[in-house]
Amino acid sequence: MASFINHKNDTTVTVEEAITKDSVTYYKIIVKVSFVQWDVWHRYSDFVELHDKLVNNYGVGKDLLPPKKVIRNKTPKFVEIRREALNEYLKNVFSYLSLTLPSEFAHFLDFHLYDIFFLLQDLATKLFLEGDKLLQTEKSHKFTPLQLHAISERFKMACPPTERQDQMYDFSHILDFCSQVRSLSVEGSYEKLGTSNIIPNELKFDLIPFKSLMDLKILGVPMACIQSVGSLRDSLGTLSVVIASVASLNEFLLVDMWKKLSTINFSSNNINKVDWAIRLVPKLQHLNLSSNKLTELCDISCLHELKMLNLSMNRFSICNNWHEKIGNIVKIDLSQNKVESLQGFSRLFSLESLDLSCNLIADIEEVQHICRLPCLQYLWLTANPVATSIDYRVKVLEQFNDRMSEICLDNENASNKELDTARVLQALRVVKEGKLPSFLENNNTTHSFKR
Repeated sequence: MASFINHKNDTTVTVEEAITKDSVTYYKIIVKVSFVQWDVWHRYSDFVELHDKLVNNYGVGKDLLPPKKVIRNKTPKFVEIRREALNEYLKNVFSYLSLTLPSEFAHFLDFHLYDIFFLLQDLATKLFLEGDKLLQTEKSHKFTPLQLHAISERFKMACPPTERQDQMYDFSHILDFCSQVRSLSVEGSYEKLGTSNIIPNELKFDLIPFKSLMDLKILGVPMACIQSVGSLRDSLGTLSVVIASVASLNEFLLVDMWKKLSTINFSSNNINKVDWAIRLVPKLQHLNLSSNKLTELCDISCLHELKMLNLSMNRFSICNNWHEKIGNIVKIDLSQNKVESLQGFSRLFSLESLDLSCNLIADIEEVQHICRLPCLQYLWLTANPVATSIDYRVKVLEQFNDRMSEICLDNENASNKELDTARVLQALRVVKEGKLPSFLENNNTTHSFKR
């Protein structure tokens, strides 16, 4: 990101090209500040408008701008002559005003889009005028990596001079706003910013200014760009880090105990195991690790408040003895994995919802492992091989015995017809086993069923 304040002697402005489109000529201005550069396109009329402001407010010579020509002002020769004249004009004006670089001139050259100091001037002005309203009405405030980088870099600078001491430009407006923001979202990109050579995901930024942050959403920003994460551990309650190439939870969590963090979303990353740093989040209730590279679940039984676990779109195939690895879990999403057996879930007695859609379960008898879970209400087995078998729904429901009417299978409650058929199947099953069908156990009857 550009820093004109620090690179005044390494800054150039040149009019390098002119293009005529639909009878309108545009002049390409190349701005270089050290290794950062961008281009700006302006018509001659834009130069005239700028020049009037600079003459009236900053003492620029009135005759410095090349004059307007009405006749034959579109010929290639004239356009080239004017380009050279405008190039000389910009160099002279820039040299004259480079000490303070007035905001009108800076905006004309797009410094407010790519330069730390001028971007912060615009941001401070916006927050001075709208900050209180934004804090009251916004559910989540969005900062760009560019803005966060500029704020972080500004901390390192001495107070730079401005062309006038304007209260709206004061950096304190930004700091005050950041200290009050409760919810923040940041979206990164590997695409060059505008017409510049700046890549947002190459800019580092600091989270120290956010003193009251409770909710943080990071989308597509590499973890290497984010600094001072530990400053959030006393306030943050919800954390989402998505499409950030995270390979380990340690990259973010390994700072100290997270006192209030209850929801974590690290979906769509490159995580292949759950690190021990997860133990630093004792209040965790919701954990989303979908779309990663996980193959097994480590012991997270220390997370006594964990209720919801999303492991969809990973690489699980074997889920042995999960009751030893997680505590009073209520909801598990293991959709789009490679699970073949339900045996590992047989002792998760607090489980209410189990999503195993799009797996490799082929045997209908696997349901026997979970049919005695007392709290289970929602079960998804759709898009498994077993779901293609004849009377699949009825055969699954039948195994839940007297609780079959309470089960919502594949997002659909059992119909009366399915329940009647399931009871018949159950009766046939128990006759073979010499037992009384569950739906008759409470009836006063002397019938007995024998082989």
